[in-house]
Amino acid sequence: MGLIMKFEIPTTIYQEVNAVKNHASELSALGKKALIVTGKNSSKANGSLKDVIDALSDNKTEYVIYNKIEENPSVEQIMVVANIGRTIGIDFVIGIGGGSPMDAAKAIALMIKNTDSSEQVLYQNIPLDALPVAEVPTTCGTGSEVTPFAILTRHDIHTKQSISHRIFPMLALVDPKYLKQAPASVITNTAIDTLGHLLESYFNTKATDYTKMLCMCGMKEWAKIHDAIRGITPNEEACEKLMFASSLGGMAISHTSTALPHGCSYYLTYEKNIPHGKAVGVFLPGYLASLTKEYQPEVIQILKVLGFESMEIFCDFIRQTIGTVELKEEEIRLITNQLLEIKEKLAAVPYTVTETDIFKILTYLN
Repeated sequence: MGLIMKFEIPTTIYQEVNAVKNHASELSALGKKALIVTGKNSSKANGSLKDVIDALSDNKTEYVIYNKIEENPSVEQIMVVANIGRTIGIDFVIGIGGGSPMDAAKAIALMIKNTDSSEQVLYQNIPLDALPVAEVPTTCGTGSEVTPFAILTRHDIHTKQSISHRIFPMLALVDPKYLKQAPASVITNTAIDTLGHLLESYFNTKATDYTKMLCMCGMKEWAKIHDAIRGITPNEEACEKLMFASSLGGMAISHTSTALPHGCSYYLTYEKNIPHGKAVGVFLPGYLASLTKEYQPEVIQILKVLGFESMEIFCDFIRQTIGTVELKEEEIRLITNQLLEIKEKLAAVPYTVTETDIFKILTYLN
């Protein structure tokens, strides 16, 4: 039959210094009144918020700022902000920051557009449109600026979960200069998240030559910036590579989704308040080890592409960079049971997953 593949990224992406300023007219053309969604401090400190405000003001576009997005935003917060947007006549949304505000922007855009809908529609498989969304990333991990996903905290079931609707941003303005102001810990954790996207997408039942091409390119870029990931302040070139690898990883998972390490991570983030990147990263060695029973030559090849000559060296890198997480027996059992219920994560893995496999992934690094 031959190859049957599809690749679609409907997002217009600009990666360049001064991306917001250079493409201000395209940003403003998304609507007449923008809701800027961001966190409390970082977008102000790194200049991204000012750049967006200037871009909108120069084009006489109205805007309102909501700068209280929490880390790992909840369904409840999405509804609060959406109600604000409905009341004041917002017609497009701009997310500025890391994955939290960018994911929140998508969910908020959905709920503003669907004025009469309750929060239940976030997790219903029904066709719904959203307001136009633009994203301005300031960290190097989620790739949310090019994905259709919006992962929210669900207090009702004590975990994190992507909403059921695919909302691609219309515009992504990726400026590496914002990364220079990010704390070393943020760069480390988000860059490890990028690694998770690249590895989980590469070894995936939905992987195609297109997605593997993106992953391979992203991993080659990632391999050049170990020092920045370890905490050494990145120069301009390193910032560009970090942001580029992040967007490539986002493009890849847009088509494959993530797999077991991300599924395992949700418990650590919700119950232990461990940063998402670290929560994913501690399970990456175990996931690669689980793949060696069927894909050992390819795992060895990918480790070398990433700059690691062996699994042992990779494990040492992870331990030294983000540390480890000790799990109690009851926690391992709880995560395993939760993961066995997330069918899409299990389906993404290119082998039949058993409870023994999950146990080894959860405990491998220790």
